[in-house]
Amino acid sequence: MRATLMYGAGDVRVEELPDPVLRQPTDAIVRVVRTCVCGSDLHPYHNMPASEQGTQMGHEFLGVVAELGSEVTGLTKGDLVVASFAFQDNTCDFCREGVQTSCRHGGFFSQAQAELIRVPQAAGTLVKLPVGEDSALLPSLLTLGDVYGTGYHAAKRANVNPRTTVTVIGDGAVGLLAVLSARQLGAERIILMGRHKVRTDLGVEFGATDVVAERGAEGIAKVRELTGGDGTHAVLDAVGYKPAYEQALGVVRHGGVISRVGVPQYDEGPIGWGMFGGNLTLTGGPAPVRAYIDELMPGILDGTVDPGKVFDRTVSLDEVPDAYRAMDRREALKVLVRP
Repeated sequence: MRATLMYGAGDVRVEELPDPVLRQPTDAIVRVVRTCVCGSDLHPYHNMPASEQGTQMGHEFLGVVAELGSEVTGLTKGDLVVASFAFQDNTCDFCREGVQTSCRHGGFFSQAQAELIRVPQAAGTLVKLPVGEDSALLPSLLTLGDVYGTGYHAAKRANVNPRTTVTVIGDGAVGLLAVLSARQLGAERIILMGRHKVRTDLGVEFGATDVVAERGAEGIAKVRELTGGDGTHAVLDAVGYKPAYEQALGVVRHGGVISRVGVPQYDEGPIGWGMFGGNLTLTGGPAPVRAYIDELMPGILDGTVDPGKVFDRTVSLDEVPDAYRAMDRREALKVLVRP
């Protein structure tokens, strides 16, 4: 099969690898129909040390079940399925508590930008889709595996509701879908902090009521101005860099919540009097998107929401290196891949 490997910062290649095989009776092999490049893939694209063997890439995919282990239940060959970016048995205590990313028998995918992928814990990871391979809904259904569920997780962890004012930091795919999710949960005032008009225009379409292009102290002052000096009840950080976290601290209302779903690229940040004195809550984490797929899918199927609009470019598998470059240069928001 052909698969995407990263050999170091900026060095992405598509090469031939052996087809994956079943290793455990709980495995499945899936033929990938759609995958994509994630904003979090750009972190290693910037800083991965050079290596001779390369590392397979990709954690978002939907596809067709090609093989099933003997202990996999609820699926048959030929099913079109979507996978969460983490695999899980969906039966352990952590899974039952809605923290599937901490499954006692789970882990994270990193081989999805390929023609085939082995799926551990297939029964708990793969969700059958009630559409065909040619459905126009595939881009939106793919977002259930990560970016839509991650944006929704940010809003849920921040307890967004109709009485909540919200700031979303970041105009990438996760940030825009955090806007969509906050609107779904009833928020009427949603401030999107982003600088790229094409993206923030989509954010407005998804439900943002205000756009703040300024950053740092200027951005904080603008949000404070828009909220009568108080800031917002919830701040959803979809970036992952320390300046975004510091910005979140600057715009959150006393008694409010900062919910981070951007993968943190820092180990230290302010947790002193500003957080303590403001009675602030810091939450977030890797989204257990399997917990949300059944809840979010109906809105896609009936056309209520169209999260697939975050895909603004489609490429073949051989063009994946170009997709990384385009996203890194902000020439594309999120690139869909058709192997």
